[in-house]
Order: sequence, then C-alpha cells, then structure tokens
Amino acid sequence: MYEILIDAFAAGKRLDSFLADSDLDLTRSRIQKLIEDGYISVGQKKVKSNYKLKERDVVTIEIPEPKETQIEAEEIPLDVVYEDECMLVVNKPQGMVVHPAAGNYNGTLVNALMAHCGDNLSGINGEIRPGILHRIDKDTSGLLMVAKNDAAHLGLSSQIKEHSLTREYLALVHGRIKEDEGTIDAPIGRDEKDRKKMTITQKNSKNAVTHFFVLERFEKYTFVRCRLETGRTHQIRVHMSKRGNPIVGDAVYGRKKEEFKLNGQLLHAYLIGFLHPVTNEYMEFSKEIPEYFEEVLAKLRGRMN
Repeated sequence: MYEILIDAFAAGKRLDSFLADSDLDLTRSRIQKLIEDGYISVGQKKVKSNYKLKERDVVTIEIPEPKETQIEAEEIPLDVVYEDECMLVVNKPQGMVVHPAAGNYNGTLVNALMAHCGDNLSGINGEIRPGILHRIDKDTSGLLMVAKNDAAHLGLSSQIKEHSLTREYLALVHGRIKEDEGTIDAPIGRDEKDRKKMTITQKNSKNAVTHFFVLERFEKYTFVRCRLETGRTHQIRVHMSKRGNPIVGDAVYGRKKEEFKLNGQLLHAYLIGFLHPVTNEYMEFSKEIPEYFEEVLAKLRGRMN
C-alpha cells in the first residue's frame, strides 16, 4: 500500500491524471480501473477518476495481487545480461513481443520471464505485464530492465520518469549524414490519421529529445549511435525519419524499397545505465549488435574497400 500527500502544486489536478504522471508507472486506463474497483481512494473514501485533488489530501493506493490468467510460462531461451534478487537485465531478440496482448498470448518476453522467474515478478503493471518497466518494439533488439518486486519497480520506474537513465541505441539509417553529431528536439504524439503510428506534433504530444552521433559513413547509409534524453514510443524511429534519415528496415516509418532482406529495423538498444533500486550503485550494461545487423555493416564496408 502506498500513500501520497498532495501538495499545492498538485492541487486542482484530476486524480487519474495526477497518478498517470507519477512514479507508479501505471497506465491511465489501469489507474481508472483501480479507482473504480476501490483500490485507490482519497482520505480513505472512494472517489471517481475525475476527482479534483486538494492540498493535503492523502491518496491511498493498493495494488491488488495479480490474478491468474491464461498467460502461461514458456521455456523460451533468455539472454540474461544481469540478475540479482530484485531485478534483471535481458537482451530481447528482434521479433519478440515484450508482453501479451489480445490475440497474442504466447512467445512473448513475459512468457519467458514467467518461466525464468516464477512468481518473482512485480505486479504493479498488472497480470499482463508482470515485471515490465519499459518496452522496445517487437522488431527492435536490445536491453530491457525487469523488476522482480514492487519496490524495485517503483525505484526503477522513477528513474524512467525523471529521464535519468542512460539509454543508447545503435542504428543504420538511410542517407549520408554530414554532421558528426546533432540533437533532435521535437514533440511526439499519436498520428491522428493513423492511430498505430506516432508523429511529430504539437497536439496532445510530449517533449522528445534524441541525440545522435555518427560512427561510420557509407555511400548511401550512416551508422549512428543515438542517446535518448526522453523515452517516447517509437522516438528514434520517428525522429530519424522526420529528419530524412529513416532507419533501414523500418516498415512503418522507413522506405518501401530496401536492398537488404530484413525482418525488421536495424535498431538495437545496446546500452543501459541506472542506479540500482536497492544499493543506489550506478550500473551500466551493453550488448553488441546482433549477427544480422553486423552482416549488413560488413557488406557496406566491403563496398568501401
């Protein structure tokens, strides 16, 4: 059970909106369901999602025990980069979905984690996403943090909210970028014409900042390292596409014709750094690009020689 004392800054905000922006890392829809079911109250009284907070209100949050679902543990090989009693860091392969969704309840990272960790996964994000703190796209590979208990979940998710994590990606993009480095500062929100896509927009958006650094140039491509200052959905893919350098293999934001036979974008979350939620020690892990990514780079280097 968690309690939050409302200060003058938060007064006047809707309860569900305030909690969605808090360190709990709960979706607004899940917050609204918890409020409706009486797991979130104000002054020990049941309220509605649109309740306007007052200064010195005490918000009580109880996260119910995860319910049994049809999601089953599956003995899927996991590339565990680090693990201790409260968390782990895993290297997700390209093609694997992070958590189950309608019509897709098998073969996900969560299925694999359930087999690996048993009941030792945080329940804050609900029974569909046990242990999941953040995501990377199905067709993006790379490092993810996973929480084994709620305390670790809160400690790590607060760093995500504060943008204090170190998160770097490696990508191959179309075009030969002239500058050695640059920053893209452009807000990202849902595309009104296609709700499955994100876009740069001032409407219903959140600020998004990506720093990029050129590692290697080829005739028609550039190998870059991208550092996230924020972590919005599809952030690197949207930012690089909008500047005219879409990621190679990106079927959504990239080019229709690709010369390489790829199953997804050449984007890899290769480095992650954070403060350990218990020891407060800074930890940093990296993972080299997958073989299919390296093979494309080798072909391009061969052309240059």
